[in-house]
Amino acid sequence: MTFSELNTPLRTIMTPGPVEVDPRVLRALSTPILGQFDPAFTAIMNDVMGMIQQVFQTKNQWAFPIDGTSRSGLEAVLASVIEPGDKVLIPIYGRFGHLLTEISERYGADIHLLHCEWGEVFDPDVIIAEMKKVKPKIVALVHGETSTGCMQPLEEVGRACREQDILFIVDAVATIGGVDVQSDNWYIDAVIGGNQKCLSVPSGNAPITYNERVEKVLNARKKVERGIATDSELAEKKMHAPIRSNYLDLAQLQDYWSPRRLNHHTEATSMLYALYEGLRIVLDEGLETRFARHQYHEQALIEGIEGMGLELFGDRRWKLPTVTCIKVPEGIDAESVRSMMLQQFGVEIASSFGPLHGKIWRIGTMGYSCRKENVLFVLASLEACLIRHGVKIPAGQALQATLDFYSRD
Repeated sequence: MTFSELNTPLRTIMTPGPVEVDPRVLRALSTPILGQFDPAFTAIMNDVMGMIQQVFQTKNQWAFPIDGTSRSGLEAVLASVIEPGDKVLIPIYGRFGHLLTEISERYGADIHLLHCEWGEVFDPDVIIAEMKKVKPKIVALVHGETSTGCMQPLEEVGRACREQDILFIVDAVATIGGVDVQSDNWYIDAVIGGNQKCLSVPSGNAPITYNERVEKVLNARKKVERGIATDSELAEKKMHAPIRSNYLDLAQLQDYWSPRRLNHHTEATSMLYALYEGLRIVLDEGLETRFARHQYHEQALIEGIEGMGLELFGDRRWKLPTVTCIKVPEGIDAESVRSMMLQQFGVEIASSFGPLHGKIWRIGTMGYSCRKENVLFVLASLEACLIRHGVKIPAGQALQATLDFYSRD
């Protein structure tokens, strides 16, 4: 059996992730391979750490990527801080709060949940009141919930966690690099980001950062592998159970990213090159400028959607700037419209999950995909496909409303 040469179709990807990869990142992926302990490569590692610190707005010593998808970053942090029986409070307002729960359960946590309707977020006072009642070791919370297009306020919760000596762990996969995430100012102890969304890097590693409060937990559980441990490390007795995962053990990964460079795994060299370039592009644009760009094209998209006569899902007060959710018109097959957009226009948007499946479409304006031509194209293709499905909409008004918005500058 023979196989044809790889030749993927060109797409305009307007989902909440993955998104289109910046061409400069694609070029970086072709950079020649170096050995992981080559001084030229360890210098790149150090630069990546420094850039993560800046993008995450932190002075934390520890800021590095986990090799794997964004989920690997979430699991590495949770696996490394949760000991069996630890109380973990997880407020859930969409799919990915459930993911934090799934991971925490597998590491033996005593789970305490708060729920609100999908499409809403929590009043911080509700979370804080539950913290006082439960007295957890950890609060784990999603910042930007892509399943609902909502964004949870963090600062008040973070301050209360610090006052009550609770570790605050935040999933910022959908927001880092596109929305303001102030790790230090919001009292976040560990933050997990994602490549494939606002950073416009292929999925394959997950940048994280954590502070000395988390490091203290890691050091109490640290176990160095027998094949590379020193005699003193082998003889050392720990009061706490070792981290259950080997691959996702932050204590060992910390040694790998430290000047000690203690071998743990073979680094995903090309993915580190890609992350390097993605982070460099973010910082070259400037965080404030980048955040403003995402809000600008978000508003342009909304103008077109409303010009088409469609209704947004969720309250604008807590809308996630990088994801716009649209209610599917009554009687319309949501998947049929999505399929036609992909087949006829090469434009991809997303459905949702759980109680919202088939009820909303989700359009991502993230990173490199967050551009004027993409916004205009997704509106044009959505309008055309809705008309083909018999939806009565004012033809042409979506693009005119968005062009009017863009022409105001």
